[in-house]
Parts: sequence; C-alpha cells; structure tokens
Amino acid sequence: MTKTNMDLSELLAKQDGGDFLRSVAEAVLPLIMEADVEGLIDAGKHERSNDRATWRNGYRELALETRLGALNLKLPKLQQGSYFPGFLEPRMTSVKALVAVIQEAWIGDVSTRRVDE
Repeated sequence: MTKTNMDLSELLAKQDGGDFLRSVAEAVLPLIMEADVEGLIDAGKHERSNDRATWRNGYRELALETRLGALNLKLPKLQQGSYFPGFLEPRMTSVKALVAVIQEAWIGDVSTRRVDE
C-alpha cells in the first residue's frame, strides 16, 4: 500500500500512544506539499518530463509549532527557485509576537523610556 493510500488503521498503528490528530497532520501535510511541488515543477517524483521547470534537491527540516504540538515536517527543496507551502505563513510567528508586545505596551501605557530601563 502506498503512502497516499494509507488508511485509518495504519495511522492508528503509527501513532505509538501519541495524539491521533497530530499523526494525521504529519501524514497529510507531506502529501499536500508533494502535490504542490509536482504542480510547481510540472513533473512527479522520479518522473522524466520535457516540460519540467526544475528538479528536486532533497528536503529541509522544519519544526512547526501548532496547537497539536510540534510537527516535524520535511519541506521539499528545489534545485532552482524555492518552495514554501501556502498553508504556512513565513516568519509570521515572530511578527505576531512583536505585534503582541507592541499591543501590550500600548494598552499598559508603557513609555519608550520605561522600555529602555
């Protein structure tokens, strides 16, 4: 059985006592990324095509913090160009944290002098 045809019983067996939703997310998100990359480069994995835009060049690790916990994902790399999944917002967690600090300072009427101290 291929990874795309993985059924519910296999996901339950793979979770090893962990959270079921987390196991589902870690199984489904790579499938979404692979489909995105195939569409981007106009060729499937190990497929020869004259229409292909670029080639795959391995993976890079990404720990994605979610409500389900940290998901360990492998983002596909491309030989030319770059790929970042649409369902992830690049650098948004740090931006959200900065906005939260600024909002807290505004609400608490914290002056810049107090912040410097």
